[in-house]
Amino acid sequence: MSSSVQRFSGRLRRQRRVRKKVRGTAARPRLSVFRSLRHVYAQLIDDLQGATLAAASTLDPELREKVNGCNIAAAREVGLLIAARARAAGITTVVFDRNGYVYHGCIKAVAEGAREGELVL
Repeated sequence: MSSSVQRFSGRLRRQRRVRKKVRGTAARPRLSVFRSLRHVYAQLIDDLQGATLAAASTLDPELREKVNGCNIAAAREVGLLIAARARAAGITTVVFDRNGYVYHGCIKAVAEGAREGELVL
């Protein structure tokens, strides 16, 4: 098995293990973070309804000119934007879902940006 397949299947195993325990509700949705090689995505998800309450990414027009690609500065801006959209939707607390990624680098920067935006993780 190639190393990229092992890395991907390992992330999926960690993701499933965490999802058994982490559930989002309307009052306290799940902040799910996805990282690709080019972009960072964040969503607030109500698992009981199966609905996305708010979303932000480096592809948003508000961030497209400010940031370039998937780096820590861009991830921090995504965290600030998702916090602003959560406050606009009346959400103050969330459950953080690192989606099987290591809590380091871009994933950590999204969490710190959300905390700077006054979102309680």
